[in-house]
Amino acid sequence: MLEINIDSLKEKLKSFSNFGKTEGGGVSRLLFTKPEIEARNEFCRRMEKIGAEICTDDMGNIYATIKGNEDLPAIVTGSHCDSVVKGGNYDGILGVLAAMEVLETIVKEDIYHRHPITAIIWTNEEGVRFDPVMMGSGVVAGKFSREDILKAKDTEGITFEEALKNSGFLGQKENRLKPENTLANLELHIEQGPVLEMEEKSIGVLEGVIGMLNYAITLKGRAGHAGTVPMKYRKDAFLAASNALIYLHDKLKDFPEDLVFTNGQVFCHPNVNTVIADEFTFIVDARHKDPEVIKRLEEVIKNMPKEFNGCKLSYKKQWTRDTVKFNEKIVEIVENSTKALGYDYKKMYSGPGHDSQYIADIIPTSMIFVPSKDGDSHCEWEYTSLSDCHRGVNVLLHSILKLDNEDRL
Repeated sequence: MLEINIDSLKEKLKSFSNFGKTEGGGVSRLLFTKPEIEARNEFCRRMEKIGAEICTDDMGNIYATIKGNEDLPAIVTGSHCDSVVKGGNYDGILGVLAAMEVLETIVKEDIYHRHPITAIIWTNEEGVRFDPVMMGSGVVAGKFSREDILKAKDTEGITFEEALKNSGFLGQKENRLKPENTLANLELHIEQGPVLEMEEKSIGVLEGVIGMLNYAITLKGRAGHAGTVPMKYRKDAFLAASNALIYLHDKLKDFPEDLVFTNGQVFCHPNVNTVIADEFTFIVDARHKDPEVIKRLEEVIKNMPKEFNGCKLSYKKQWTRDTVKFNEKIVEIVENSTKALGYDYKKMYSGPGHDSQYIADIIPTSMIFVPSKDGDSHCEWEYTSLSDCHRGVNVLLHSILKLDNEDRL
């Protein structure tokens, strides 16, 4: 059965790991910095070498297209090449390299294909240098206003508009991905979690991206000297927040076990070791594919006691994300391709956000996951074996060739 060249994939992984390489063996490749621009240029150079036509849009998204044999809408695949600070060699970039391998295989093997096939690099998926995340796909999908995005600034005061102009990748708005010119979008990505490895599955067939909510819960008490206020008279916001958090976790015992609930950020005031905290805020990040479960959790938050340990409780919804369900036909095609290749797989939802969750609103979309060792990601030791990467790209190739038989989805 047709497979991509594993040595070619290995070479790409090694070569692109040099762009922004860190001492710890990972990468720091923030948007439109020298290493990220080098990675973009290398993508363009290699795609031009196989005869792909390159263009960029007004967000700096890059499109490399090999023509089809018929006048039909394109099949697109790709991901992002920017990283977090001291990130790994697989997050995002594997999807870009996979897209390159698919195009190269089709060209080198002279595989007949009806549709144009496009490899994409999306701009600023990580949102590290400029906020928000998934900026390029978000503007294309109508989630963000380009005018607002252009004003975003990095820590040095440079605007996104300035960085985009200086990058050499500012293109035209008419080059944006368009629903009327696109049949399907399929993205390969590392799982960034432990499930596939723990369940000994090679491939994740993605049915969607789970919904989530983000709340800030604040307890307000009274500051006082650590050495003079007796315990029974204190209104300690830190203690109150601890009990409020325990209350929430006790309530979660009645929720489905696949709900994930995280409190990874706190704010303590005045944050001085000799002063009783008068205000303490913790963030609630909760995710589940069923909107009703998210709704139930919101009700729990809204109905929490208004006071803990003499401290007043308040809450603020910061943002939510609805569950995104991927195109059932594409999910079926990916599943059938995986079966035909003889790989073990699991149908699943993504917890993290991806460019494809935005693109799914305007173009039929799905994703393919490959395992992450120990579930690690966004770190220098992030790792996916070459054999797992190879299997993932093979599934991507065969899925795209099956999609090529479709006139509409």
